[in-house]
Amino acid sequence: MTVTGQDTDAVRALRGLEDGSASVRLQAALAVGTAPDPRFVGKLVERSAVEPEFFVRDMLTWALTRHPVSLTLPALLREVRSERAQARSQALHTLSKIGDRRAWPAITRTLLSDAEAEVARSAWRAAAVLVPEGEESALAAVLATQLGRGGRETQLSLSRALVTLGEAAEPVLLAATTAPDPGTRAHALATQRLLRDPDTGFGFAIEEAKRVVALGGSAPGGQ
Repeated sequence: MTVTGQDTDAVRALRGLEDGSASVRLQAALAVGTAPDPRFVGKLVERSAVEPEFFVRDMLTWALTRHPVSLTLPALLREVRSERAQARSQALHTLSKIGDRRAWPAITRTLLSDAEAEVARSAWRAAAVLVPEGEESALAAVLATQLGRGGRETQLSLSRALVTLGEAAEPVLLAATTAPDPGTRAHALATQRLLRDPDTGFGFAIEEAKRVVALGGSAPGGQ
């Protein structure tokens, strides 16, 4: 069998994905995405599940988007069921970048409420991108069950997903403003504010909402 220069480059790139240097792994992922090859897909998905550096993971995602969806989609759908949290999170993130709505059935309620915050955040982003027309209200209702969860970054991710759903999110946000939990009420009020005025900073919106909840009132300009 004749070994071509392309084969040699492929072997070098695949080995580079596991190099001890993050910069070498980054360059390897760039090379793989620049010259897509079906042989790379499995390794890219496998590496995404364990890669410790964010910027390398981002390049791995880009490299996967450069390959045919017919190859990447089945591999990523298997990953969202992985026991490894990073595997689930990265697969969901990549599916959101690919944007193929055939992945929608894989975005389950279990993923949307995953105990691992990073997985849940990735699921929220993917769901907001992949939701089919007519399913927005049902998705908003599920997302609303997560209001008040986690720290500021987690709450911002959820608010962004709900804002992406637009009018479909309004009824569930309104209902959540009267929830028993003050954290849920504040998060709902802040998200309402972002829905009305997307240019409002989340930090300002959530702090204002917390003050409103503490005083027992309703948001300025609210329903």
